[in-house]
Amino acid sequence: MTDIVPTLWSNFKAEEQANYYVSLLPDSRIDHIVRWPMDGTGPNQGAKKGDVLVVDFTIAGKRYSLLNGGPQFPYSEAVSLMIIVDTQTEIDQLWSKLIGDGGKESACGWLKDKFGLSWQITPKRLLDLIGDADSAKASRAMNAMMQMVKIDIAKVEAAAKG
Repeated sequence: MTDIVPTLWSNFKAEEQANYYVSLLPDSRIDHIVRWPMDGTGPNQGAKKGDVLVVDFTIAGKRYSLLNGGPQFPYSEAVSLMIIVDTQTEIDQLWSKLIGDGGKESACGWLKDKFGLSWQITPKRLLDLIGDADSAKASRAMNAMMQMVKIDIAKVEAAAKG
């Protein structure tokens, strides 16, 4: 079987970043760390034998890798990780963890963590409401969500009801 493992570029903080991400959700862990087998060459001339090159890790049962590549390719909103949650408590806890220590709120349930990676903290209930067969109900839910920074499930539900 072929695996697809999203690999994130890190600005020389792959191990710190991976440890941070695995602290967020259950069924998360560091799986393997690959270290430079020799001093770096080319664009990685600053790397020394034994420095972290790649960290393979699991978040909520899904595999990822972080490559210690440097500052050349910063994150943008073109790629985000969505965490689908069930409760407002989960939203509030994850939101606090991810914006803490230097993260930044955005809009519509989006934020950037302290490393600059974009996340969407998305309640399943929101997805159900904006996908409702009743287009007026779905539109009201979507309009409510578009006015929010962090998603408030009760307010989205109230808006959907009309």
